[in-house]
Formats: sequence, C-alpha cells, structure tokens
Amino acid sequence: MHREIQSFVRRKGKMSTGQKRAYEQLKEEFCIPFEDKTLDLKKHFGTEEIVLEIGFGMGDATWQIAKSQPDRGFLAIEVHKPGVGKLLARIESEEIQNIHIVEYDAKKVVNHMLSFNDLAGVHIFFPDPWPKKKHHKRRIIQEPFLSEVLDRLKPKGYLYVVTDWEPYAVHIQEVLQANQSIRNVYDGYADSQTWRPETAFERKGLDKNHNIYEFYYLKK
Repeated sequence: MHREIQSFVRRKGKMSTGQKRAYEQLKEEFCIPFEDKTLDLKKHFGTEEIVLEIGFGMGDATWQIAKSQPDRGFLAIEVHKPGVGKLLARIESEEIQNIHIVEYDAKKVVNHMLSFNDLAGVHIFFPDPWPKKKHHKRRIIQEPFLSEVLDRLKPKGYLYVVTDWEPYAVHIQEVLQANQSIRNVYDGYADSQTWRPETAFERKGLDKNHNIYEFYYLKK
C-alpha cells in the first residue's frame, strides 16, 4: 500500500492551563472537524472573501491579520494542539469572530473540503524547511500540492509565502515560477506586506541572522 508522505510532524508540547481551557471550551464553536465532504465556507463565515492559512503555528500572525481585516473570513489549519489552544484563547480575548480552525492535515483539508475558486488568498508563513536533503520530499511547497491549492484560489486571488531558510526560498521560487497559473507581482522576491505582523518563527530566524524571503503571486 502506498503511504502518503506527510509535510509535518506532530510536535510534542504540553498545553498551558489557559490553552487547555480555551481548547476545551471554544473548540466546538471555532473549530471545524475534518470531513470528507465540501465545506460551505460562505455559511461558516458569512462572506465570500475567505483566506486560507496553512500551518499557523501559535497563531500570532493569524489573529492579528484577522482582526485587522474583519470583512474577510480566515480558515486556519494547524496540527499542533498547543498552537490551536493558544489561537482559541486569542480569539476569545480579542473578541474575534472571523477565524475558524481545522486541526488536521492541510493536504487532506484542501483536497477533500475546499471547492475550486473558493479562496481570495492563501498564506503559508515559515513552513518547515526540512533542511536535510533526504527530507526535501516532505516540503509543503511543491507540485502537485501547489496546483491543488491554486485550483482553490479565485482568479486574481493571491498566494503569500514567507521563509527564512535560503535553500528553501530558492526551491520555492523555482516551484512558483514553473506554475503557469500564477504571476509574480514583484521582480523576484516580494516586499514585506505592511499588514503582515512579525511571527515568532520570524523572530527566531532574525536572531540567527537569517534573511526573510517573501513571495507574493496572483492567480491569472
């Protein structure tokens, strides 16, 4: 039997008391269980402007962007339970209503739950670079998954990817440039978008003197 290659590892991490409380009390309201059927995004969010975030980590950028763009809905995917708990706690404390979370494998969520031309944008901020050559096949940014994600984007919808790992940035650029359904808004790497807040992963990279590489493409 063919075993699907996963782009993530479920990291071990103990949930704080606050994260656990938020997870237990708010999961039913703000988390969408994975199902093998198409999700009615408009029903969940009350808007047709939906942005997908793949792998939100601890959710620092997620809640800030969602709060600054209240007319959009944000579907956030993450498998790290403490991160889900922390984002749920932020949703409560900041009184945010336009985020829903799916705690599941992003590849399966995209393939089984999202319709074509459903999304206004896609965020992939600081995905695991899988630096060892033998693990490169586990990187989330590569064909055919990229094409599957782009199929869910509306025409003129955007794809915004950020990494601090230079070899991965080179790989991402090659993969994006090879896809004929999107165009680069910039000549090479993108400028940092003013509405994107700094993430915890970004701060760690900057502390190690890493450069930040950004990509901003539009669907044709």
